[in-house]
Amino acid sequence: MIRLVSANVQHGLVDGRRLDLERLGDALAGLGADVVALQEVDHLQARSGGEAQAQRLAEALGTTELRFVAALSGPLDQPSRRRRAPRSAVAAGSPAVPGYGIALLSRHPVRAWHPMRLPGLNVPGLPPLGVDEPRAALAAAVATPEGPLTVVTTHLSQADPWKWAQLRRLQRRLRHAPRPLVLLGDLNTRDAVPARRTGWRELVHVPTYPRGRPRILIDHVLADGPVTALGAARAVDLGVSDHRAVVVDLVLEHDHEGAR
Repeated sequence: MIRLVSANVQHGLVDGRRLDLERLGDALAGLGADVVALQEVDHLQARSGGEAQAQRLAEALGTTELRFVAALSGPLDQPSRRRRAPRSAVAAGSPAVPGYGIALLSRHPVRAWHPMRLPGLNVPGLPPLGVDEPRAALAAAVATPEGPLTVVTTHLSQADPWKWAQLRRLQRRLRHAPRPLVLLGDLNTRDAVPARRTGWRELVHVPTYPRGRPRILIDHVLADGPVTALGAARAVDLGVSDHRAVVVDLVLEHDHEGAR
């Protein structure tokens, strides 16, 4: 069995007011995940005490593999620098460049990392179309005890035309990725729509937002290839963020020589 967790962590905020990264780390560690996908992660931001949050959370979980990708590069209190899309992954030990984005943590070896930029709301040379963050995705080829698994995380735009363009781009980029493949993240889209758009299988069927009294499902786990959910996915209140975390247990169906 492989346990995956996805969580929009809102950079560790409790009730939108105070930061508690230790509480978040303890809550995530208690889930016993093999791979954790995180969204809304701060890296060296002043509002979060200058912490490398992905690194701190990896230490709390005892994970051996870590990668952070900045969707926003630079200090968040400097608006002119907020529209820079990521050029490469920002990992533990990298130059001290503040950022905000997504991360993957794994207890198992990662054979390859693939950060990706996704199409944004504003196009260079054209008038601004609105306010949105740059968006990114991160894929990892994880060597699990049950065999190889491609794990992907992302955080899509809220605006309808652009979230669908991002999802299409992501699906095209992943068309040759080894299967089985699982996409986790805050897709800012309700219920079964992402599964219908991609043709991949939705493994989450419980509401995830807002955290206190969840009413809608916007945090998804989509699967493609020979993988089966073991029981129903859970939405877990971590006591942090405005989302609940999603916990999914999987069984990989290919042999240990890898997917074909």
